[in-house]
Amino acid sequence: MRSKTLKFLLGFLIIFILLSGAFSGGFLVGHSTSLLNSKSSSNSDSTQPVSKSEELDKLFQPFWEAWNYVEENYVDQPVDQTKMMQGAIDGMLNSLNDPHTSYMNPDMYRQQSTPLQGEYDGIGAWVDLTGEYLTIISPMPNSPAEKNGLKPEDQVIAVDSEDVTGLSGELVLRKILGKAGTDVTLTIYRHQTENTFDVTITREKIEIPSVTSKMLDTNIAYVQLANFGEKTHEELKKQLKELLSQDPIGIILDLRYNGGGYLTAAIEVTSEFVSENPIMYEVFGDGNRITYNSKPLGIATKIPLVVLINEGSASASEISAGAIQDHGRGVLVGTQSYGKGSVQNWITLADDQGAIRVTIARWLTPNERQINELGLTPDYIIEITEDDLKNEIDPQLNKAIELLTNK
Repeated sequence: MRSKTLKFLLGFLIIFILLSGAFSGGFLVGHSTSLLNSKSSSNSDSTQPVSKSEELDKLFQPFWEAWNYVEENYVDQPVDQTKMMQGAIDGMLNSLNDPHTSYMNPDMYRQQSTPLQGEYDGIGAWVDLTGEYLTIISPMPNSPAEKNGLKPEDQVIAVDSEDVTGLSGELVLRKILGKAGTDVTLTIYRHQTENTFDVTITREKIEIPSVTSKMLDTNIAYVQLANFGEKTHEELKKQLKELLSQDPIGIILDLRYNGGGYLTAAIEVTSEFVSENPIMYEVFGDGNRITYNSKPLGIATKIPLVVLINEGSASASEISAGAIQDHGRGVLVGTQSYGKGSVQNWITLADDQGAIRVTIARWLTPNERQINELGLTPDYIIEITEDDLKNEIDPQLNKAIELLTNK
């Protein structure tokens, strides 16, 4: 009886995800309701064509044949039905060949959810989990990762001397995260120098202030965003008010090494600087699109603005920078951004079975530029050399100051 019940629930879960898991809550409910209606109508009228439910029953017949055979004949009995169910979802999403669409088991989901909420224990780096190896997008400012010299595009090829070749990025991340005060040794491959080396990092409790700001000696306001989290807009607005009360001649918005975050936060943050519409377009697979416009009453929409970006600027930070550039609201200084122009929904699964992360759309800049895997090209391309780093010189920041001072 337990086996039959689990089969029914698994079958319903797979159908449910295939039909509606990639969409927002309202659409998902409507879609599942129509599925139930099609079932009931097919039962009441034998002249109706084959229903969606019957088509799916036929489609999944080989799946259940395989499931039943493994369940009854696999050498190590009893099989773990929960792991089989999770593996089925994982394989289904992997078949889409989209690096940003994946299944997260309960542990992965909890760990992936913590960074945008304010704090966690780890090394302090934004990472890309979708490649052959876990890759550093950017170390967080003043984090153990930054202090130990990790750089964007560094690849983690081993953790504590254990080769992680073939492991998913989520599993590698779990090995890196750990209790504050403990050490983890990462074997790093650095493309720029083609060197492989070990670095031992002491984990810390990572506090993530979304926004830091100050007035520079040149009477220019400097604002740095580390991510686009739950409290970013609230923190930004408060600090902008304090800065603007000092009558600066311009603002530098530093989005370097900003790995992104929530779409809603990106729209809110951008609206503080941009009053023109749109901020971005969200384009779905069926051709439909949503236009995101700026929210009213932005408090820094007129003051001269320069935005700093680099290879660690991704996703939500590219939304903000792209809107500012397209509307001519400010200029971009730095290096090519990361190039993540897709939108994912995280759908929490029932019974604490983790979540699925599904690419539901691609986003375009106001001028309808597609930046996925391309990134944004700055108006002023300024590299930071090894000598600059050794001498603690920031030519990108210096260029931004020069531009605003000349204005």
